[in-house]
Amino acid sequence: MPLKSLPLVLAVALAYPAHAANLSDVYRDAQAYDAQYAAARAARAAGREKAEQGRAGLLPQIDLSGNVSRNHVDSSLPGGDVDFTGNGASINAVQPLFRKQNWVAFEQAKNQTRIAEMQFELAEQDLILRVAQAYFDVLQSQDNIAFIQAQQAAIAEQLAAARRNFEVGTATITDTHEAQARYDLAEAQAIAEQNTLNIRLRALEKLIGKPAGALDALIEPARLKAATGDIDEWAERAASGNLQAGIQRIAKAIADQEVERSRAGHYPTLDAVAGYSVNNNQNFGALQADMRTASIGLQLNLPIYQGGLASSRVREAVANQEKARQDLEAAARDAGLSARQAYLNVESGVARVRALEQALVSSRAQLDSTKLGLSVGVRTNLDVLNAEQQVLSARRDLAGARYAWLLAGLALKAAVGTLAPLDLDEVDQYLKPAAAQ
Repeated sequence: MPLKSLPLVLAVALAYPAHAANLSDVYRDAQAYDAQYAAARAARAAGREKAEQGRAGLLPQIDLSGNVSRNHVDSSLPGGDVDFTGNGASINAVQPLFRKQNWVAFEQAKNQTRIAEMQFELAEQDLILRVAQAYFDVLQSQDNIAFIQAQQAAIAEQLAAARRNFEVGTATITDTHEAQARYDLAEAQAIAEQNTLNIRLRALEKLIGKPAGALDALIEPARLKAATGDIDEWAERAASGNLQAGIQRIAKAIADQEVERSRAGHYPTLDAVAGYSVNNNQNFGALQADMRTASIGLQLNLPIYQGGLASSRVREAVANQEKARQDLEAAARDAGLSARQAYLNVESGVARVRALEQALVSSRAQLDSTKLGLSVGVRTNLDVLNAEQQVLSARRDLAGARYAWLLAGLALKAAVGTLAPLDLDEVDQYLKPAAAQ
């Protein structure tokens, strides 16, 4: 009996370009297009300016100013009232010699630049994980459609056989209805999975800015490896290497420096100052006065009382310091937990894949035995349909377990802060163009 619908995988293949892309190719496209990653790149560029702004507080400050004015003077002097025009210009320079706050602010600015760099690395890791998740989601849906179509073909054979047997009187109409019901159910599953695939293709397209094309598929069978080392070792590595924990560690250092900067509000400041000014007064009665003034010296400022502002800022900074310490502790614990979870997912993923591979072998053997039992009259058509459904479930679960294992490996590296684009090359070793398999 012909299938009711066109093969959905073929339809998808015709809708997109034929060139194949592996995970690294898709990631490079996402780097060039993804708006979230581009925003992180811009944030890094902005963060790099923090160090320059902090350094400015240690360098000379030079100002140039000028003025011009029209003046009227009421006078009892001979000549009476006078109108005159005045103008002037001045240049002043200040070089901080001792400003504790500025030195601490400069160190804080350098740390803020480090945070901006680490946040960009974190965005890069996030993009890798988002691309991998979207990529494997598409492969999973494509696999599911292929599995459902294979099941439809098998059910169609059973349906055709049931109809023939009913026509010759060797089977009841029940067998035909059971096969038809299973076929219709598979058709509904195929439609639902096609919709899921379309949604996942749009999600991947959102990352790369173009249709995904043909994606490299997982090699069959894929030889999966367990994680190296033990779980506690990975947790320790995460506590020290996790990027989010590293950002909080620097934030704690900035909070410590803020306490020091706030206390420096009680300290005196000392600047070297220099200035030069020119003031011209024209038509001042019968007189004209031009003035040139040059000055150089030191300026000391000692804060005595500011209404309690400096002391309040110190207390605020101490409270924020404690908050930063607790945030760092929480980030370190989260990093350790993430590493442990990812490690367990890798370990259990390998075991689950092996178990599902054996389950698939057993399900296929059961299907063959059930078909044989049907031919000799000890099994029913329903038993065959159930066995075929079990094979479908085993194939779908096995494919999902393999993708989950690959994602867990990437998540484990992200937890310890080592995930990088080069790690996708390792994942690509498990992939091959579908036509080449």
